[in-house]
Amino acid sequence: MKDVQERGAEEGTRFPGKTYAEVVLEPAYDQAKKELLGPMIAVNKAHLIMLYEQGLVAKRDAQAIARALLELNTEKLRSNRYTGRFEDLFFEVEHELLALAGEVAGNLHLARSRNDMGIAIYRLVLRGKLLAALNSAIALQERLIGLARAHTDTLMIGYTHTQQAQPTTVAHYIAAVSDSLGRDIRRLRAAYANCNRSSLGAAALTTSGFAISRERTAELLGFDEVIANAYDAVSGADYVGEIAAAVSLAALNLGRFAQELLLWGTQEFSAVRVAAPYVQISSIMPQKRNPVSVEHVRSLLSSCAGDAATVLTMIHNTPFGDIVDTEDDLQPYAWRSLHTLEAVCRLLARIIETLEINRDVLRKRAEASFATVTELADTLVRKEGLTFRTAHTVVAALVQKADAAGLTVRELTVEMLNEAALKVVGRPLGLSGDELGQALDPWHFVAVRSLPGGPNPQEVARALSVQAERHAEAYEWMRRTRASLERKLKELDLILAEWLRS
Repeated sequence: MKDVQERGAEEGTRFPGKTYAEVVLEPAYDQAKKELLGPMIAVNKAHLIMLYEQGLVAKRDAQAIARALLELNTEKLRSNRYTGRFEDLFFEVEHELLALAGEVAGNLHLARSRNDMGIAIYRLVLRGKLLAALNSAIALQERLIGLARAHTDTLMIGYTHTQQAQPTTVAHYIAAVSDSLGRDIRRLRAAYANCNRSSLGAAALTTSGFAISRERTAELLGFDEVIANAYDAVSGADYVGEIAAAVSLAALNLGRFAQELLLWGTQEFSAVRVAAPYVQISSIMPQKRNPVSVEHVRSLLSSCAGDAATVLTMIHNTPFGDIVDTEDDLQPYAWRSLHTLEAVCRLLARIIETLEINRDVLRKRAEASFATVTELADTLVRKEGLTFRTAHTVVAALVQKADAAGLTVRELTVEMLNEAALKVVGRPLGLSGDELGQALDPWHFVAVRSLPGGPNPQEVARALSVQAERHAEAYEWMRRTRASLERKLKELDLILAEWLRS
């Protein structure tokens, strides 16, 4: 075993220690090269433009720095390995700019800190990943709305506590899933709004004595507003916590739906059939059609929720200030959760658009089920003047007797109903055979439930139209937002190029 002195020699006597570099600095450097370099350069460009416009950097110096920013070899930076020569990517970029522009490049760091700059970079990265996830979530909702519209008259049984409950339609069920996803989309949009705020100008935490314009850098980078309090700008981590919460809920909601699809795809349930591109075979059992794609959806959504939970856990009980817990070590978990959500939504959309629904099996199951008897109780209230609780007791007695005798719902008779009524209310009822048949008809059950939110086909069609309008608005918002951000970032280069021509 090596003694302490030997181990110390291996670690070195100067920054960075070998193990510190391996465990922390090198992984952070590699992540920064991949995710942060582009946004870092964009922030540098915006800061330079603002400094020049505010008269804090002379024109000739601004031109020299602009030329360096435009000539910076980003491909070389991305291919570099961490050597410990520079503490992190920020200092390496600063070194490269000094080499290209000379000492004047040092003024690029005027009135700012790695604190406000780093938070701005994280927010730039996160907003891009949020928009990507939103794009796929919105596309998935479009497929769900399309599937629902194709099945407004496809009868099925709805379940509560995993037991047959009441007749509904496939459209009613899928519309519920789509509504849930719509709320997830709204939560992600709200998280975007709180993320897309600029920390720049906060500097370390107290702003600066130089007359900079925080509003101008925010505008140049496409931020919607400035974070008002400078201490909050570098200390607040709720922007990433809110993203994690929204992502976690979306993953949990979609995971529940994936579990339903797997259940529905069993031979015993036989409700859906996953298309051939999304099933896999067994190495030993020739008959197998394993819907493994849906299993991957479910498991990936669990990992997505896990990464999001890690974000919240890492923020928990940290000091309210600039601290690494909410920065380099935390951000990759948020990035990964958003990436997973985006990918899963994209895959699930493909599965949904090719999904086959077994209409006949679902209809026959509904027609053979006692799930319609809520409507029989309702009918007794309407026609016989019974209270609902009394009608419920009569119908429960009827179902219990039929179940004990092994009878199906289609074998229920007026005589059996009257026998149950005599025991409960002491008199026979006036229901005819046709009225009993209608009360037990699942199509009738669905048709009369035309209140807002009900399964009546016309009501579901109306609700889907509302969903489609919201979906269209969300899609248009996302399209405009992405286009605006792309335009803003391109304008940075146009402004700098114009300087060099003047």
